[in-house]
Amino acid sequence: MTSPILVTGGTGTLGRQVVRRLRDAGHDVRVLSRHAQSPADGVEYVLGDLSRNIGVEAAVSGTGVIVHCAGSQKGDEVATANLVRAASRAGQPHLVYISVVGADRIPVVSSVDRAMFSYFASKYAAEQVVSGSGLPWTTLRATQFYDLVLKVADAMAKMPAIPMPKGLLFQPVDSGEVAERLVELALNTPAGLVPDMAGPRIYLGTEMMREYVAARRLSKRILPVPVPGQAAGAIRAGAAIDPARAVGRRTWEDFLADRVLSSV
Repeated sequence: MTSPILVTGGTGTLGRQVVRRLRDAGHDVRVLSRHAQSPADGVEYVLGDLSRNIGVEAAVSGTGVIVHCAGSQKGDEVATANLVRAASRAGQPHLVYISVVGADRIPVVSSVDRAMFSYFASKYAAEQVVSGSGLPWTTLRATQFYDLVLKVADAMAKMPAIPMPKGLLFQPVDSGEVAERLVELALNTPAGLVPDMAGPRIYLGTEMMREYVAARRLSKRILPVPVPGQAAGAIRAGAAIDPARAVGRRTWEDFLADRVLSSV
C-alpha cells in the first residue's frame, strides 16, 4: 500500500480539485479539515486546524507527500510553521506549497498596504517557512483565480455603484488548471521554486469588472478609485503578473460564459 497524500485546504476552491485529480490518478488522499466530514471513496478526513495547531500531528502521520492548499488573508506563515514542525517530526514528506505571483515583489509596508494587500506578505512569509523547513519542497506561484475574482465581483455588485481600484493589472488563471499543475508537481520529485503559472491574458481590474457587469446584465456604474501605497503602486507597475508565464488556457471571458452567462 502506498502512503496517503495529505491535502490541506482540501475542501476549498483549489484543494477539492486537487483531491479529485489525485483520486482520479489512483492515489489515496487524506484531507485536513476544520469541519467533520464523512469518509468518501479513497478520501480520509482528519479534523483539525492548522492555525490553532490542532490535529496536525495526526494529519501528517504516515504521509509521503503534503499538498498545502490551505490559506487565508493573513497568518499563513503561522499555519505553515505548524504544518512544517509536525511534518518534520513525522519524517521527510515532500511539501508542495501554492503561493501567489508577486509575493516577493509587492511591498506591504503601510497601514493601507496591510489593509488591502496583506495576503501577498503572508504568502511570502509562508514561502520562507517552506524553503527553510529542511523538508524536500516545491513551491508554485500562481496568479489570482477566476473563482475569487467572481466572488469579489458578486459582493461588490450589491453596491449602488461599484468602486474599483484604478490601474491595477491582473493576469488571473483557472483554478482547475492550477490544480492539474499541483498534482503533477506532487507526483514528481521536489523541485524548489518552480516557474510561475499565470493566465493567458492581462486585464485591468476595471476591465474585468465591466465584463462581469455585462455578463450579469446589470445596470451599474463602475467608479475607478485611486489607491495609495507602495503595494498598489507595484501592482499597477505589473508586480502581480508574469507575461512570460502566460501558460493558462482558459480566459476570463471563457469563465464568465460558463459560470455567469449560462445561468442568466
